[in-house]
Amino acid sequence: MTGSAVTVSGLGKTFGRGPAAVSVLSGLSFDLPAGQSLALMGRSGSGKSTLLNILCGLEQADAGTVMLLGENDSTADWPCLRRERIGVVFQEANLMPTLSLLDNVRFRASLAGQPETRCQHWLEVLGIGDLGHRFPDQVSGGQRQRAALAMVFAMAPDLILADEPTGSLDRHTANDVADALFRLQGETGCSLILATHDPELAARCQQTLDLGHRSGG
Repeated sequence: MTGSAVTVSGLGKTFGRGPAAVSVLSGLSFDLPAGQSLALMGRSGSGKSTLLNILCGLEQADAGTVMLLGENDSTADWPCLRRERIGVVFQEANLMPTLSLLDNVRFRASLAGQPETRCQHWLEVLGIGDLGHRFPDQVSGGQRQRAALAMVFAMAPDLILADEPTGSLDRHTANDVADALFRLQGETGCSLILATHDPELAARCQQTLDLGHRSGG
């Protein structure tokens, strides 16, 4: 796709009411061109995860608008977008424990209407092609996170939202996972929004938005 993948205008989100109310996002605006990457920086509680949840329709903003993949947030079919066009990567790999790694990837591809024929390919590209028959509790945390990335790429998304995807990994494994994420994002041409505390990881993105330096954030 061309144009903007995500356009956010005047976004605001507050939790609680009265004296206990906490504003985590206030007047937030940015534009992410299709195919580019954006790092979200900021201390814990600055609104990184909240923003990602809004961008995939799991939370609703109190103010402002979101245009995402050509759709307005007020009329978007969020379940369909999450199933077919938005890939979400969590800090902890979100795998089904009763399925092998390969079957996890196949299941995600089938939900998105994508062929299962390339699922093994993605595991191989991510360096775990020989582990597809194993279950999540039979592999390391880094291997589970690679499988989670394989699930996302198997769905051929237009946008990836990654919430601290390397935060629970050791430095060496984190670097390997980050290398795979950026390499495959560049090869497939999808857009990427990455929440991270790691300045080195953020520096690899084409844009950086520091929510911790914003008033009300």
